[in-house]
Amino acid sequence: MRRVIDTTNALESVHAQLRKIIKTRGHFPSDEAATKLIGLALRHITAKWARGAIHGKTAMRHFAILYEDRFLAPQT
Repeated sequence: MRRVIDTTNALESVHAQLRKIIKTRGHFPSDEAATKLIGLALRHITAKWARGAIHGKTAMRHFAILYEDRFLAPQT
């Protein structure tokens, strides 16, 4: 039960941060612009995380295979 609650709280936090970013931006000229903003926002949000998701590395590998042309490794 604790894992479900922790996961839900984390997802609600990310959702709230994305809503705030989208709300302040307002209008998007295209779907590509909206997608790019959300991607950059998620990169910024996840950069502050102290520990990764339970299956985060597996998910990242899967995304790297599916979206290899758009997937960038985090810069250190």
